This record gives sequence, C-alpha cells and structure tokens, in this order.
Amino acid sequence: MTDDPPSSHLFRAARGSTANASVEMPWRDAEQAVLIAVNRIHGDDVAMALDYRADAADPRVVASDFWTDPQRCSWRIATPAFSQLVEILRLV
Repeated sequence: MTDDPPSSHLFRAARGSTANASVEMPWRDAEQAVLIAVNRIHGDDVAMALDYRADAADPRVVASDFWTDPQRCSWRIATPAFSQLVEILRLV
C-alpha cells in the first residue's frame, strides 16, 4: 500500500525511510509496525498493529478507524503498550 499513492493516502500508511517528514499518528509507519489482526470480510477494513515507534520493547497497539471519517483511515491508539493489551485480555 505504501508504494501506491492512492492506497497510501486512503489507509494512511507510509514508509518512514522515504517520507519527507516524520510519520506520526494518525498515520501508520509500515516499517515500524506489524499487523496482528485483520478483518475476515473483504471491505470491512479493520486492522490492529503493533506500533514500535514509541517503544521497541513494548510497542503500543493501534487500530484502524474508518468510522470517524469513512473516506479515509486513521490509526488510533488502542493501548499504549502491548503488555497492557495482554493484561486486559488476560493472556498471562
């Protein structure tokens, strides 16, 4: 998506190494994030990612948001740290 300008703009995904400025929220830096959940149904456009920009040891969890502006995705912080998500979901 980052190499296709219309997709990059729609999904707010960019590569930090090639961007003219720092890639900040509500954008997702594709080089600093790993998708951990995506939708099953094509077109739902729901995703969660680990965002390593803030902390490489305990990345924040971000989620896609098409509800605020259906014309364009925004990435929102779901939890400030992955360890917090694990705790909320009682995975340990």
